[in-house]
Amino acid sequence: MDRTPASPRLSSRERVRLALAAHGLEDVPTREFAESTATALEAAAAIGTTVKRIVKSLVFAAGDQPVLVLASGPNRVDLAKLAALVGAPLRRANAEQVREWTGFAIGGVAPVGHAQHLSTYLDEDLLQYEQVWAAAGTPNAVFAIDPNVLVRITAAKVAPLAEGTRAR
Repeated sequence: MDRTPASPRLSSRERVRLALAAHGLEDVPTREFAESTATALEAAAAIGTTVKRIVKSLVFAAGDQPVLVLASGPNRVDLAKLAALVGAPLRRANAEQVREWTGFAIGGVAPVGHAQHLSTYLDEDLLQYEQVWAAAGTPNAVFAIDPNVLVRITAAKVAPLAEGTRAR
């Protein structure tokens, strides 16, 4: 569960750093790039890794409740599977809702440091890697993390969320 509230005085990157530190991850460095890392393709190119190792932070709305999905870069989230897990119909959150619920702009939504609690689900495909890359609060900053640690610090429910995978 995220333990760091959003603050108007803290930068987005600082909120991510403090959220990581609150989980004992004080030494996780963020990398900032001159080029955009807002999309999975852009992030992979900037970092020099595969798109599969990029964590997309996608925000959905179940009624008026936010739901965060952490998905592998090339995967499309199967909304029917996600809705079954959440227990409610879902729709993509708009940019205003994303900013309100997370405190981040689209393209820089980090998995931690949100403005409020978000129920979080993690695409099981991310667990096949020792290290994945997630947004660090801005459209040109990222950090590397073990996906199992990401599950722990976000209290994410792990599930096969990609289109074309079989639900368990």
